[in-house]
Order: sequence, then structure tokens, then C-alpha cells
Amino acid sequence: MREAALLTQPGRQATTIWREIPQGSAEDERLLFERLAQDMMHVQLKTKQRSKAAGIQRAFHAKPIFASIDATLRFNDDLPADFRAGFAQPGKSYPAIVRFSNANGSGQPDYKPDLRGVALRVKVSDKEQHDLLATNFPVSHARDARQFVAFAKATAGGAIGKLIGLAGLAFRFGPAEVIRMLRNVSKGRNRKVRSVALETFWSRGAIRWGETLAVRYLLRPVPSAAPAPEASTTDASYLSNEFATRLAAGDVRFELCVQPYIDERSTPIEDTAVEWTETVSPPVKVAELTITRPSVGTAEAFTNTRVIDELAFNPWNTTDEFRPLGNLNRARKVVYDASAAHRLAYRWRTEAPLRNRVLGAIARRSFVAINRFVEWHKLPLRLSLLNLDAFRFVLRQKNLIDTEAVEAPPEARPEPQSPIAEQVRQTRTYDGTYNDLSVPKMGAVGATFGRNLKPAYAPDLFDTPNPVVVAEKLLHRETFIPARSLNILAAAWIQFQVHDWVNHARNPLGTNDITVPLPPGMKWTNAVGGKPEQVMRIAGNQQLDRGPGWPPIYFGNAASHWWDGSEVYGPNSTKAMMLREGAKIRLVDNHLPVDIKGFEVTGFNESWWLGLGAMHTLFAREHNLLCDELRSRYKNWDDERIYQTARLIVSALIAKIHTVEWTPAILATRAIEVGLSSNWNGPPANDWVTKFGLWLLDEHASTGIPKTMPDHHTAPYSLTEDFTTVYRMHPLLPDDYCFYHHRSGEKIAEKGFLDIQGANADDIMRSFGLRNTLYSFGVAHPGAIALHNFPRSLLKLERDNEIIDLSVVDIVRTRRRGVPRYNDFRAGLHRPRIRSFEEVTASPEDARLLKQIYGDVDKIDTVVGLLSEPAPAGFGFSDTAFRIFILMASRRLQSDRFLTADYRPEIYSPFGIDWIANNGMTSLILRHCPDLASVLPRTQSAFAPWRPIVPASPDPAMAGAKP
Repeated sequence: MREAALLTQPGRQATTIWREIPQGSAEDERLLFERLAQDMMHVQLKTKQRSKAAGIQRAFHAKPIFASIDATLRFNDDLPADFRAGFAQPGKSYPAIVRFSNANGSGQPDYKPDLRGVALRVKVSDKEQHDLLATNFPVSHARDARQFVAFAKATAGGAIGKLIGLAGLAFRFGPAEVIRMLRNVSKGRNRKVRSVALETFWSRGAIRWGETLAVRYLLRPVPSAAPAPEASTTDASYLSNEFATRLAAGDVRFELCVQPYIDERSTPIEDTAVEWTETVSPPVKVAELTITRPSVGTAEAFTNTRVIDELAFNPWNTTDEFRPLGNLNRARKVVYDASAAHRLAYRWRTEAPLRNRVLGAIARRSFVAINRFVEWHKLPLRLSLLNLDAFRFVLRQKNLIDTEAVEAPPEARPEPQSPIAEQVRQTRTYDGTYNDLSVPKMGAVGATFGRNLKPAYAPDLFDTPNPVVVAEKLLHRETFIPARSLNILAAAWIQFQVHDWVNHARNPLGTNDITVPLPPGMKWTNAVGGKPEQVMRIAGNQQLDRGPGWPPIYFGNAASHWWDGSEVYGPNSTKAMMLREGAKIRLVDNHLPVDIKGFEVTGFNESWWLGLGAMHTLFAREHNLLCDELRSRYKNWDDERIYQTARLIVSALIAKIHTVEWTPAILATRAIEVGLSSNWNGPPANDWVTKFGLWLLDEHASTGIPKTMPDHHTAPYSLTEDFTTVYRMHPLLPDDYCFYHHRSGEKIAEKGFLDIQGANADDIMRSFGLRNTLYSFGVAHPGAIALHNFPRSLLKLERDNEIIDLSVVDIVRTRRRGVPRYNDFRAGLHRPRIRSFEEVTASPEDARLLKQIYGDVDKIDTVVGLLSEPAPAGFGFSDTAFRIFILMASRRLQSDRFLTADYRPEIYSPFGIDWIANNGMTSLILRHCPDLASVLPRTQSAFAPWRPIVPASPDPAMAGAKP
């Protein structure tokens, strides 16, 4: 609440008390405004459809009447002391940009009934600018933002649509309110306007003015303004022509006046449908706007008009001293930003056809009923595909939770959003900024991990049951359980991907450690060279401080959330430049260089082992080969463009391989093969039944995601803590490895995991060679993702001078990050809760152990439950984990501008698009290791077991063969 005494007229003093009254909490309003922003984007789409425009236009004020950079705002020399604040000082003069426009959202002729508007941008300095927006009617038809947007939605369509919309408005707000709004709009639109230079323009709502005042403002013509001819009924641009003629004769001037707040009844802050009459609050002139004659008709003038038309005016482009007030104004920041981003192709909105909304809802309800008796993976192929699509729809609606700290209530923005640099439109930034051009920091390095489920922060259960006991009894490998449908390259691949996606930064051991009590009689050495202790200490993650009342379960990602190959290229420009030589990635003898610790130098080399070395070497060589291919085709390209284009191609190829090869390999069913291939390529061309079903239920899924526009669905894009949890796939790693010659099949060596881990990996790679390494991994199985199969090698792992039991770490991290326990995790993903331990696992012995350790099915750890749950036939992991996969696998593609809207030849080059389309993991391996052609699977992906070579009698010709 503000209180002030001010002089509104000479000799007249009024005491004013003003306040804003939010509709609920600041967060409630923020969520409402986000929905209204989506509604306004819907209005833009309806207007585009109705007007048959080529593209998205401004939601309102689409057609410019006049725009100029040649304007000046000068404050009065005798500006009253009450109105001196910030940039508003006596005699101060500032350059300004001005744009007059018709209010309609389509480019209709000037002679059509319409309101007119003006947008003014006053430049105080490069760091401070102020946008003033006004319309040529003294009061808004809408009392608040909700009413404004609802009216816009109702009236945006054709005649029949408007009738239906107005009926809906009457039901929602009452007939009297609708009649009032229609009268207001009709009165404003049906006035004959001879010249915008003779119109008065009023602000839509109040703004703050200095520390204490609240005012509405208006722009009115100076008394000496010359008259104008009668309004034309045939000239579509008569207002533009009249203004140009007027300017040719001399400057056009307006008085900027303010109306001070008097009281809540006659000059309300929140209700913008109440006029602040001049009787109650007489306008006080504070400044004069002068528009000088521009170079009309020149190329420069046309360019300036185009530039101004690209600007995104917003009343929140100001300082806090002049911030907008009231509900309608509070909504304008996010709504105007969304509308501008939509118009400028920084942001997109995808709308489902009516048939999809109706029939899709019926289908989803039907599948809920069917799945009570028949699980999705037991249905016929086409039905199972439609069932998966229904799952994904529900998950998108209910299981995307934004955790990023966001602005609420809105704050003033003295620097308007700058135009997007061309470089970030064309190439990925290293830190992931500007993938979404409307929210540059979305998904960038440091962005918060989101959620798929409401977090469950339970400090009293952190150590219950003891995670050391849980890990020992349920996770530790007793005998190796192989995953016979896969090879070890599948294990290396997923770690290669996870290093691109997620990285919770850790504190050094000794700083905010997590301490885990040990069972009686047990001790643990926590640091290399340290003494045994009675607690296990785990390096804590670096948390984001949200202030009092917020649980410590929010973490920023030290990698970008996007599928950008950061594990190869690095998470920032400094690291990336260190890895480069010109356009290429620096290699030494065709191998990655090593650092002083003996680790390969690459984008991310933590938790390093030979499998990662093979993947990184393979893709570094692929990048360099692509540089040569691009240079041979585009001879005028410099190193930077060659590098960035090769980086785009490699990143997209990685995404494609994961989507259409790795995932179907680990989820080896026909439905997943077809579904994941459809994610990238669209449904099979000859399967008209599936295509017709998708046309009826989900038209958006009837084409591959790279041919669509970005869509974040119900929350800004991020990877999630729940996603991180289901990717805890350490059982994939074997403890023991055999290496063979790729041509003879002869055994080269046997190694344990620790022998090929860390600094040892590079020596092994150079000794055995990439071909022998790939072959040896290709013919061997990884571990099954199951209980009692956690690698022994990871139970006492040295990392950054810390000694960790990674099986305990998996449980501890999941608990402390607020991931719900297994039963709540299932329920949150719309799966039935389990009622007994026997439902969790098919093994009676494991059911006994679970009951002994947990005692209550609701206390089972998510990590343990996911490993216990029987998987569908062909699946490498549980159906519950798969629910996160089906949601996030599509999301990683669908949200990414470079895998949707900008997945096109103009960005990737025609060669690049063809390269991605015609290549996969098998062709990649053969390109760099052609000798492996005979052993790779013929009809399966490179992640399926390869054909082992049976050693023959020694061949003298092989004696000198190189690895």
C-alpha cells in the first residue's frame, strides 16, 4: 500500500492511498498468466486461420499505420515536484521510437471499424528504456486479464465461432458483463478516425510513478494540431497516407499527461473497466512527444519500419519506479512476451484437431478400461502402439513439473529483450542457451532438474532401512547375470549418453558430506589413504538455495539438458576450444590425447573406462571425417562453420542412433521398434491402418518428430530427477572382460573392470586398438538390469580421492533428492499400487528378503523396486521405468529446436541432412573400422550380439596383422 499527498491542480491537494490486490498468491497469478499466454497464442492461430495470413501476426495491433525512429520525448521545464521521478525530470529530453497501428490482429483496411493504438519506446540509455502503450478509447472493455483473454478467444474466429464464443462468455461471466464488454468495444471501434495525429490515446491500466504515486497516462494532440480531411471509405491505408502528408508539412506533436490515483472507487487499480474520468482526476501535462519528418519513401525508411515492426513492445520494459499496476497489467509481461515470441518464431504452439481431442479422449478412457485386464504389451501390435500413444499423452499432461525458480510477481525490465544473434539461431551454443529462443536459459548448463512426480522429501527416512544393508542384501552381484540380447557396446553407449544429459555437480569430500551410518561392527575408509570410520561419507551435491521453507532437493545440471553431444564437445566454449584444432577435434595418432593423470581429454571424462574411450574415439573420428566431407563440398566455408555444422550432424546422429537403434535393442519388442522408429521417421509408409488410427487420435504423431515444431507441452523443457533415477543402470557393466583379435578370434587378454578403468583405459585402447576393442565388446554380453547384479568393481571405487560404494550411492542419492519410493513412484506414473511383496518380484526368495528388510511395501526404494519388477517380454528393464522413457524419449526430441524446426538443410546443410538420414551405428562403425563388416549383425542393430569368430589354426599371414 502506498500513501502520498500530491498536487493534482494548482490549489487542489488530494490524499491518495493505492494498493494492488492480487488474485491469490503471486504463484497462483503466475500460473494463471501462463495459461492466459497459451490462450493468446491460440488467438493468434485462430486469427491466422481466419485471415488466411502467411504467418503468425501480433495478437493485436498487427497492421502498422506509421512507425518512426525520429521521435523525441521532452519533459516540461516546470514539471511539478510530485511528478519528478527517475527519468522524468524537468527539461530532460530522450530519443524515442513510435508505432501507430490498427488494433485488430489481422491486416485489415484502415476504413474498417477498429480501435487504434500507439506504442512508444523511450531510450534513456542503453541500460534503461521505457515502453508506453495506449489505445484511442479511455477505458478497457475487460476488468482483468482473465476477462480480456477470454473475450479475445471468443471473438477471434469466424461468425459462427464468435456466436459460440460469446455464448460461452455469457455462461462464464454473465450476460450483463458480456453486453457491457460488447458495448464498450463497439463504441470504441465504430468511431470515425480522420487522423491518428488527432486522436487521444489512453493507457490500459495504471502504472507506478516514482516512489508513491499511481497514475494512468494519456497521449493527446497539442491544441494547435491541424485538422484532417474526412475519413476515407475506400483507401485501405488512408490513415498512413494522411499521417505521411501531415508530417511532410511539419512535426507532429502530442502531450503526455498523467491522471493521478484518487481513491479505489473512482480510480481503481485492479478493475481496468472503470474509466478514470477527467472530472475526478484531471490530466496533468508532464511532457511533449515530437515526431519529426523522416526520410519518407527511402530504402532506409522502409528498413526502419521493418525493424520497428519486429520490436516486441511491453509495458514491463521499464524500471521499477514506473512498473505497471493491476491484474491486467501484471499479466501483460508474460502474455505479451509469449505473443511476441510466437510471432517472431521464437516459440511455437501446436493444437490438436477437434477429432483428436474428442476421439483421443474416448480412446484413452477405453485403454484405461482395457489395461485393467490386458496390459499394453500383450495387445495386438497396432492396438499396443495406440495404447502407448495414449500413455504418452497422459504423461505429458500430468507428469511434467517445472522446478525452475521463476519470476513471481513480475518485475520491471529496463532493458528490452535484445534481438537474437544470428549465430545462436544457426548453431548450438556450448552451454545450451538459446535452444529455446523465447527463454534462452531453458535447458542450459545450470538449469534446474525438473520432476515427473511430486517430490517426497522425507529426512526421517533417509537412513531407513539402512542403505548399506539394502545394497548388500539386494544389489551386490553374487554371480554375473547376462543380458543375452545385448552386447557391451549397449552398456558403454548409455553411459556415453547419460554423460551428455545429466551431471549433478559434487562438493569436495569434506564439504557438506552426506553421512550414512554403518551397520554394527562395520567400518569404511572414505578417502584414499584415510583411516577407517564408523560412517560412510559421500560427497554432497551442490544444491540450489531456494530460501526458507524450501527443501534442499533442487539441483542445477552441470551439463546442458539438450541432446547436444556435450560429452564429446564440452559444456562451455573454453573447454570446446581446448579440444579443437581448427575445425577438427584434436587427435594424436588418431586417438584422443591424454591429460597429466592419463585420462583421455574430451568433453566429459569422469567415471572413465574403455567402453567410453571407444565411444569418444569413434565419434571424434566421425567429427573429423565430416569436417573433410563438408570442406570438399562447401569450399567457401571457414573453420567455424565447418566445425559447428559437423557438431550439429554428430549430435543429431547420436540422437537418431539412440532413438531408433539403442532403445529398440534394450526394449526388444516389435511395438517399441515401430514406435521409436516412428518417433524419428514417422509411422511405416505402407501401414495405412496405423496411420489412419493416428490421424484420428493423434495427428501430431503421424509424422516423425524432426518434421514438427518444438513443443514443451505442459512445462518448460528440462531433464528430471526421476529420469536420472531410471537411468541408474550400473548392473549393465560386467566385472570381467575378454579381449579378442577381430580377424582371428584369438584371445588377446583377460582384464577386470578396474584394469580398463580410469587412466588405464588409454593404454589398453592404444595397445588393443579400436577394432579389437569394439569386436571384443560386440561379442560379449552386458549384465542384466536386475537385483543381485551390481558390479563388484563398483563397490569400492576410487574417484577424486574419494572411495565410494556406488550401490549405496544410488540409493542415498535417490532418497535425498526427493524421488518418491517405489509404490508412490508407480502410482504417480498411473500404474496400480502393489499390495504385497510377492507382487513386486517373481522370486519368492527376493520377496522374502524385501519383506525382511523393508517390512512395508510402501518403503521399498525406487531403485530396488525397479530392479525387482518383472519386465515385459523382451524388455531390458521394468514397465514402470519405461513410463519415464516413453515420456522423456520423445520430449528430448520434441523440445529441441535443432531436432525439430531447425532440423533442415539450411542449418545442417543438404549433405548433413542426407548423412543423418542414411547412417546409423553400424555404418558409423564400418566407416572407421571396415574390417568388422563380416561380424556385425545383419538384421539387428550394432547393440545386438555380434558374430564371434571361432579361432582357427595359426595363420602365418596373420603374424604381422595390426590391431
